[in-house]
Amino acid sequence: MKVIGIIPARMSSSRFPGKPLAKICGMPMVGHVLIRSKKSKLLDEVYVATCDKEIYDYVESIGGKAIMTSNKHERGTDRIAEALLTIEKRTNDKIGIVVNIQGDEPMLTPEMIDAAIKPMIEDPSIACVNLMAPLNDQEEHEDPNEVKVVVDKSNFAMYFSREPIPSRKKGAKDIPMNKQVCIIPFTRDFLIKFTNLEPTPLEIVESVDMLRAMEHGYKVKMVPTDVITYSVDNQEDLNVVEDLMAKDKFILTY
Repeated sequence: MKVIGIIPARMSSSRFPGKPLAKICGMPMVGHVLIRSKKSKLLDEVYVATCDKEIYDYVESIGGKAIMTSNKHERGTDRIAEALLTIEKRTNDKIGIVVNIQGDEPMLTPEMIDAAIKPMIEDPSIACVNLMAPLNDQEEHEDPNEVKVVVDKSNFAMYFSREPIPSRKKGAKDIPMNKQVCIIPFTRDFLIKFTNLEPTPLEIVESVDMLRAMEHGYKVKMVPTDVITYSVDNQEDLNVVEDLMAKDKFILTY
């Protein structure tokens, strides 16, 4: 069973135009994500899916594999699904698992990717997995750019929101508070099915893809990680992440 990672990337981010090629410690962000992802023990290959020639050319220039996609996709999952079908056609292989690796997570580690894939290998009934990590502080809990998640006792997602859940105002200080970390493996067939599902009201109002799966009755398995990461949504985030990565020993390996 082939397992691949696909990093969706586009220049026209509404919150941070040109984000994939914004430099962190001298390297474009998408380069960090690609190189780190390729160190995963469970991924057979990693691709960048993009509608922008600038990103395509950069990825190819560092020896990576890029797939050009339509510029009409609003959701990263739709871009990944298109890229998946192109990859299967080119390689004549049917992929088993596709990992959506967000291009704005430059602090990810290969171990995070492997941890997300492992439950699907152990239990073929699991069609979709997300990583989750503890919220670092109250500011993150209240940040609408961070997607919060609450889970049941078996670590299946109960709800995702950009609002601060669970509520601190109601005395939830001792309840675990987690954020979604956007490393999201799908089985190949479920990814195709997911992109063909009708968008749902909660998905739209929260702007969280996973709610579409849940509203249609599918389960999303959450896997805890204790790796501290920060996603990049704006220039301020980029500055914070660059300071942290300048002290990161993992960056020295590449």
